[in-house]
Formats: sequence, C-alpha cells, structure tokens
Amino acid sequence: MMPVRGGYAGDTARKVSFEAPRKFTTVFKSHLKETFFPDDPFYDFKGKSLPVKAKKAIQYFVPIFQWLPNYKAKLFLYDLLAGITIASLAIPQGISYAKLANIPPVIGLYSSFVPPLIYAVFGSSKYLAVGTVASSSLIIAATISTKVNPTENPQLYLNLVFTATLISGLIELVLGVFRLGILVDFLSHSTITGFMGGTALIICLHQLKGIFGLKHFTPHTDVISVIRAIFQNRKEIIWESTLIGAIFLIFLQLARFVKQKKPKLFWVSAIAPMFVVIIGCVLAYVWHAEKHGIAIVGELKKGINPPSLKNIDFDRKYIAAPLQAGFITALVALAEGIAIGRSFAILQNEQIDGNKEMIAFGLMNIVGSLTSCYLTTGPFSKTAVNYNAGCKTQMANVVMSLCMMLTLLFLAPLFSYTPLVALSAIIMSAMLGLIEYDKAYHLFKTDKFDFIICMAAFLGVAFISMDVGLMLSVGLALVRALLYIARPTSSKLCNILDTSLYRDVEQYPGATDIAKTVIVQIGSPIYFANAGYMRERVLRCVRDEKANRLQGDDVEYVLLDLGGVSSIDMTGVETLVEIRKTLEAKYIKVVLVNPRLEVMEKLIVTNFIEKIGKERVYLSIEDAIEGCKFSLSHERYL
Repeated sequence: MMPVRGGYAGDTARKVSFEAPRKFTTVFKSHLKETFFPDDPFYDFKGKSLPVKAKKAIQYFVPIFQWLPNYKAKLFLYDLLAGITIASLAIPQGISYAKLANIPPVIGLYSSFVPPLIYAVFGSSKYLAVGTVASSSLIIAATISTKVNPTENPQLYLNLVFTATLISGLIELVLGVFRLGILVDFLSHSTITGFMGGTALIICLHQLKGIFGLKHFTPHTDVISVIRAIFQNRKEIIWESTLIGAIFLIFLQLARFVKQKKPKLFWVSAIAPMFVVIIGCVLAYVWHAEKHGIAIVGELKKGINPPSLKNIDFDRKYIAAPLQAGFITALVALAEGIAIGRSFAILQNEQIDGNKEMIAFGLMNIVGSLTSCYLTTGPFSKTAVNYNAGCKTQMANVVMSLCMMLTLLFLAPLFSYTPLVALSAIIMSAMLGLIEYDKAYHLFKTDKFDFIICMAAFLGVAFISMDVGLMLSVGLALVRALLYIARPTSSKLCNILDTSLYRDVEQYPGATDIAKTVIVQIGSPIYFANAGYMRERVLRCVRDEKANRLQGDDVEYVLLDLGGVSSIDMTGVETLVEIRKTLEAKYIKVVLVNPRLEVMEKLIVTNFIEKIGKERVYLSIEDAIEGCKFSLSHERYL
C-alpha cells in the first residue's frame, strides 16, 4: 500500500483540496468585505425585491425610519421622563463645560439643542444621550489657546472653536462613510482609561481656580504648572468662595454615593447639579456675590442658536490649532461615545453599528458647528442617567432638545447669576468619577504591559500635555502590537496519552513525544516581519529535540501545523523553502498540516507544493502521523 494524496493508505475520503487558486479580483473583493464590512450589514437585502431593498437602505442609513413607524404612545411616557431628566443635567453641564472650553456659557446650552436632534435621526443607540464632555472641552481650550488668547480676542477664539468642531465632524463622517472605524480601535481600553483619568485629574486641579476664587491662573494644563499657579496666587484665595465650593462639592459627592448604594435613586444624583445651580443663583442674587469677590456667569441672552457659518475660519495663520484639536477630539469623542453606546446596548442584549454612530456623530458636529455649537458626543454621565430613567428610544434626545429650546427661549437669563464656584464644583464632582482606580489596579494585577500603557497616558496627560500623553500611550500599544507580529506564538505539540489530541507541551508537560516526529504549531500569519524569527524558532525546536531524544529515536519528520496561519507573503514562502532545504540537508522531511485556503493558494502559485510533493500535505495531525509511520515502514520494507 502507498500513501494517498493528503491522507494515508486506505483513506480516500479525507483529502486535502488542491483546487486552482481563486482569481485576484475574487480574493480582493473578499478582503475588502472583511476589512470594511465585517458585520455584513446588508445581509437582509439578499433575495429581496428592489422596492424592499430601497426601503431597507433608507432605514439602514437613516435609523429614525426604522424605529419611528413602530413608535407607540406608551413608550413616549418613558422617553418624556428620561428626556426631562437628562435636560436637567444638560443645563448645568452645558454651562460648566463651556466655561471649561473658555467660550460663552450660552454656547454650551446651544450644544444640547441642535446636536441631539441630529442624533435622533441618524443615531443607532436607544440609550445614548448627546452632550458636551469635559475632556474634549479641555482639549479644545488647551490647543486653540496656544494660538489665540480667549480673553484678549474672544471672537477669533470662538471662531476657531467652531472650526475645530467642523473639522472633527468631517473626520468622524469620513471615518463612518468609508467604514474606517479600525482607526479608532488603536485607542485601546488601557489608553482610554489612562487618558480619561489623566484628563480628569488636570480638570479637577484647574477647577481649583473657581473653588478658591482666583483671578490669575496658568493657561498650561500640566499638574506642575497648575500647582505652581495656585501657590503663586495663594494671596487671592477668597475664603467665602472656598467654603461654598467645598459645601457644593460634598453635597454632589453625597448624591453620587446615594446613587451607588441605591441605584433606584439615580435621580438624586441626576438632579443634584441642577439643584446646586439653582441654590447658587439664589445665593448670588440675594447675597450680591460679586461684591464679595465671587464671580458669576454673567449675561445669557435669550433665543435659539444663531447661524455660525460666517464664523468658520480657515486662516492659514491659525488653522494648525483647529486641525490638531479637531483630529484629537474626533478620535477621543468617537472612542468614548461608541464605547459607551455599546456598553449600554449590551445590558439589553442589543448591538449598535459603530460606523453608523460615527456618521451620526459627524453629522451632528458638522451641523452643530454651523449653528453655534461646539463638539458633542455621548457622555457617560448623561447616558447613564438616560438609561436609568427608563428611556426606550432616541425620542429621549428629542425631548431633551425641546426642553433646551424652551430654556433658551425663556429661562436662559435666570442662569446668568450662576456662581462660577458652583460650576467648578459640578465639574470637579463629575471628574472624580472618571479616575478609575479599580480599573488601573485590575490592569496591574492582570496585564503589566496594559498597565504601563494606561499609566503612560495618565502620566503623560497629567505632567506633559494631553496630545503627548495620548501619543505615548498609542505608541506603546503599537509597539506591543508589532511585538505580537514580529514575535508570534509557536509551540511544540505532543500527544496526550490515550487520546488523539495533540497539545502544547508547555501547557501539558505530561504529553508524550511522537517517535521520530516533531510537531510545530505556528499560530499567526507568516510575514516579512516575523519570517526570520519563525525560521529560527522551528530550527531551534528541531535542534533541541535531536539533542534531547534517546539514541535510535532520531528526528526524521517535522510536521508544521499551519491551521493558525491565516495568510503568508512571499518572504514567508521563501522562509518555508529555507526551512525545507536546511532540514532535508539533515535528512529530515517537512510535512504540512491543514494549510488554510489563502496559504494553500500562495503555496500553489509559488510552486512550493509541487516541490514538497502533494503527499506531504495532510488535513490533520493524526493523518500526517499515520502517513509518516506508513512511509517509515515502507522505507524499511524496501
């Protein structure tokens, strides 16, 4: 009996497929689909008539047409309550974060009116609540203030903020349209955790200016500069402001503590910022706070968003700052918004489309930049309140938007008495919840490299700058990814006694060797970056086996398990040729096991299969071992 192709004698059913390689266009289309459409979003279109396809296309690209026709009156009661609740949080947050971005407070209110309406039309998450966020506000302030002083030239500064928002929206839209969400994936969980923690820390320190009532402060964001500014201006500290700020901060933290202990009382934490603003306004009005050195927000004009197209400024002298701010805030806002949307969708066993979310974020920031709004995304605090308030659909964002419209039309002047110390307390309380010590500790206990990536972002943001911290962390994450590519996993497999299983000998030390055979499992694509390492790894494994085996059990076959090799380039093929030549010079035969389709196609077109012989390619390790045994016995017989 002779070995059969791709199996062993007597087994004609289990053969390796040596079909002709697919056409380039077929492979290219397959790769494009897997790269840009891994979720197969148009699966439901198959086999449908043209009108049905058109309807589904509209529903896919404009999600409101998917949920609104089935919207029921009883759902509105839930969305109404949720919308009003998040509006009560949006008002103080909008004013606070606008001050953090060094822009007029009314811009923060505008930003909770138009963008939520756009998201309700194009967004796919039922629970995401749209609004401004502290991290993006500080990034915008820190970046644009390097070019234009917001105090000396407030109008130009505001124009550049709108420009940065437009650029951020365009980047988000392009990423969504071309389904390039893979770029956002470079912001790993560790990076986001460290970046948000570092940003929260410097925001908290910056709010000490409002808590202490300081008139002079530093424009820099690093910890050292902020602490130095506090000590240098310590004579400006107003004890009344400090006392009021401390009371407000303690109250807000107690409200958060109540929510953590009793989740059903989430509304206590939700309305606490609004309560602080109202109390602060009343105290400022009755007590004449400005006479005691406590600054207030100042004039807030009534009226809805004026158009701001004329404010967009692409002057070459200043454009570098909006470009930098737009790019960074686009990635950070996308990573934060999509992660939060997915987190709350998972709680209900639902999914959201990340690419549609990017399109929705892009459109709402583009439209927002043209209607006097600055950058918005899906903040965690508002989304958590929206979810806990029982929202059922995106209608909650519509309700919030209408509440903000009424506020802008009738109530805005009432908030002009809001003391800045109250806003500082609100921001500081919100930021304290973003420093996630438990997650950092968990990273330290489970993955030291991830912890280093996290701390690089945290310390870089806190002690250098936000963009440097972000780049440091992303750079380390890329180094780690390159290490995975350049030094892929490979392992020697042995047989687990009395079974047909073959497993890594390091994981199962009791596994037994196979006579005259070494099995090496390769667990990654073979590219130019790792081909040399892979060659040395295989040859070293064979060398060690020859040295450790007993006399009479010389290695005669090396089985390369390629089941985990998803692709191979020409350098990889040449590496296999070198391995074969080197081993055959030592009278050791190379056998391939379970090469995948793309790998097999490359080996066929490069004539490697022809050189090695089809009888040296097997479907499984078990088939290969039986084939090798048969060849050994046949050679002895001859």
